Amino acid sequence: MSGWYHWDGDDLTLRLRIQPKASRDTFVGPHGDNFKIRITAPPVDGKANAHLIKLLAKAFGVPRSQVILVSGETSRSKCLRIHAPQKAPIPVNRRPN
Repeated sequence: MSGWYHWDGDDLTLRLRIQPKASRDTFVGPHGDNFKIRITAPPVDGKANAHLIKLLAKAFGVPRSQVILVSGETSRSKCLRIHAPQKAPIPVNRRPN
């Protein structure tokens, strides 16, 4: 298991460090025990969280309803769960069955 992701059945849980108000949306890479992502949305009125969920849904090939913010609603450090991702824009290896 990596420090910033783990699988629970078909669900992928990610621990992320978000940098809002970036010039473009970018998957940066591992950042300590988190994975750093830069997003263009400002951290105001939930706009950054909504933008992050939309970005992750598109990147992992799932509907937005399958991306759940578990913790970190008002923090730059967040935990999100993605149900049955169809693709992976970042290296999230599955355990062998």
